[in-house]
Amino acid sequence: MAGSRPGGVTLVAVLAWISGALQILGGILVLVLHTDVPGGTTAAWVSIIIGVITILVSLGLFRGSNVARVIVTIVFVLNLAAAIWVMVAVPAQLWSAVIGGLAALIGLILLYSARANEFFRA
Repeated sequence: MAGSRPGGVTLVAVLAWISGALQILGGILVLVLHTDVPGGTTAAWVSIIIGVITILVSLGLFRGSNVARVIVTIVFVLNLAAAIWVMVAVPAQLWSAVIGGLAALIGLILLYSARANEFFRA
């Protein structure tokens, strides 16, 4: 790697790691507490699998993996597009969409700053 990891990249990686851990925890809780909900078991396992993938991607960000950065970029772009769609289609959710869209935009900026580009270039 070309230098130390930028703080913005660390922030995105930590948030991704926390998100993955919460997805896994949520899936486990559904498996343990809501065994009688139709489709609950499938949803729980999907949540656990997505959580594991999210943690693996976050670890890639910590190490400077450009593949991890591309995966996170795709997710952020999809989140931004969804936020724009919600702003237009569901005006009652405007502020939620604005916050979600801003979070995705900030994440993209942090992952593509000059220092981040140098970090991922190596």
